Amino acid sequence: MIDRRRLLVTAAAGAGLAAAGCATTAPAGPGAASAKAALQAYMDKAFEETLDRSPETVTSLGLDKGARAAAKSQLSIPTLSEEVEFRAFTRRQRSELGALDRAAMDAQDGIYYDTIAANLDAVIATFDIPYGQGGWPQVYRVSQGGGAYHGTADFLDNQHTVETAADADAYVARVEAYAEVLNAETSRMLDDFAIGVVPPDFILKTTIAQQDAMLATPAMDQTLVRSIIRRTEDFEVGGDWGAQVAQLVETKVNPALARQNAALKQALRTAGHNPSVARLPQGEQYYANALHYITTTRLTADEIHRIGLEQVADLTSRTDALLRAQGMTQGSVAERVKALSAIPGQVYPNTDAAKVELIAHLNEQMLDMQGRLPRAFGRLPKATVEIKRVPPEVQEGAPQGYYSSPSLDGSRPGIYWINLTDTANWPVYGLPTLTYHEATPGHHLQISLQQESGDAPKLMNLLFFSSYAEGWGLYAEQLADELGAYDQNPLGRVGFLQSMLFRAVRLVVDTGIHSKGWSREQAIAYMIEQTGRAEGAATSEIDRYCSWPGQACAYKVGHNEWVRLREKAKATLGARFDIKGFHDTALAGGGMPLTVLERVVDNWIATRRA
Repeated sequence: MIDRRRLLVTAAAGAGLAAAGCATTAPAGPGAASAKAALQAYMDKAFEETLDRSPETVTSLGLDKGARAAAKSQLSIPTLSEEVEFRAFTRRQRSELGALDRAAMDAQDGIYYDTIAANLDAVIATFDIPYGQGGWPQVYRVSQGGGAYHGTADFLDNQHTVETAADADAYVARVEAYAEVLNAETSRMLDDFAIGVVPPDFILKTTIAQQDAMLATPAMDQTLVRSIIRRTEDFEVGGDWGAQVAQLVETKVNPALARQNAALKQALRTAGHNPSVARLPQGEQYYANALHYITTTRLTADEIHRIGLEQVADLTSRTDALLRAQGMTQGSVAERVKALSAIPGQVYPNTDAAKVELIAHLNEQMLDMQGRLPRAFGRLPKATVEIKRVPPEVQEGAPQGYYSSPSLDGSRPGIYWINLTDTANWPVYGLPTLTYHEATPGHHLQISLQQESGDAPKLMNLLFFSSYAEGWGLYAEQLADELGAYDQNPLGRVGFLQSMLFRAVRLVVDTGIHSKGWSREQAIAYMIEQTGRAEGAATSEIDRYCSWPGQACAYKVGHNEWVRLREKAKATLGARFDIKGFHDTALAGGGMPLTVLERVVDNWIATRRA
């Protein structure tokens, strides 16, 4: 999974802006040169205007220096006026794009144009709903997995560099602004509550518990303070920065968080238990918008539900065959998979020392995979990737694993985060496939290649298409198997199929909850029954789908399309098919809607045939 902060920052800054991949060099029309110049000017302007609106994006890309140094002291404040401005900004972007001469563009520029237009239209469609996050389907402003309290300390600790006194001053300014963010967010949250957009009780309880724990932690022990102390000491930046930040935490941040926490506790008194977005005003349309935005397809909830059921059956059958080959024949597939965790050595002790050992093991797996990649790729990224555990203070509501991209200048590596709340959630047989999804050949490889491409427009680094990226992450898991990662590890291959099965189950439960009237308990029971996951892990997953309707569908829908397009190319080209060429072409231009990805692949097929 991609770091959700990247997703929301992108959405808030105009997520619809995007660039697509390689196309054939079709003959240019008489106006192609002027059309190319106009589109390039549009994309350059859009890139700069998007950065102007989002200091977080500026920092994430490592651009908060020189002319943009002021951004390093700022955070986006989510006021109503800012939201109104964002919607007007997005509509203006679409209007300016529509004024360009699409008919005069060559093939590649036509793909850029169509990608931008398709995504902007999907974002604008969400504006008809009086709540939500402007495209990205995080229905509640504050939840167990979202909100400023959940991501700000992590952002400042891992994205905001501190090497000089000026950097430390900027950090302090951002901590002070964090209180403003919380206050504005609480105000908008209460506006949502007033129209009936209140999270169900179980989401509120988890959110409140996480905030209670943060408020109970002494300021000097909080990540915000520990981070600035550690890094100013590392770089020998003189000054008592820890005391400054601790005072801001005690006098501004904590009071703002306490006000938000009190509002959530008040809402809990009357909150219901129904998990479905369909219960909300215009909820059915919200979900339809979410599925379209997330999958970049026109698949309906019914179609996605049916696909999920079919693939659950197929993957269960394949897993059964692997387990039988290992002599495991008794009980359901889920029961036998669950029994794997009882094999000695399959679960790390739930201790800090063992968690350090687990991460070291993941690094060994990445090193092994790095040696296999040249067989499948002509281009490999220069950026490195680090593995870190999700900060303990937010791990209860965080995804099981996610990825944060490196800075554009290479000064900060990519980060693959693993949630180690309970090591029982990650038995040894299931760890490799998570690594291949989040790091290489998954998210790190895909996003780093996108950022390091010298030919693609800068604007591409601000885009995010969940079905493209998460579909690639799941395809990368399959590719790892095809590259022989499990040839000497049959239980690891079981883990790989279980990962696929888990994503197919997601199609069923997400649509079940938001379209077919499933209860939270029904969805949890189905996930446990089909996957054998521990109840705690299944509950955490289901609760995330309740607050992010549609997001979980991106993975398997995207994977299905990546596989379909590869097989289409192989069937058409026969001996001329080149796996390196397929991957390099499909990844060259960065994220795009799945419909546009098919055009890119079709163009590549035509070029190879010629």
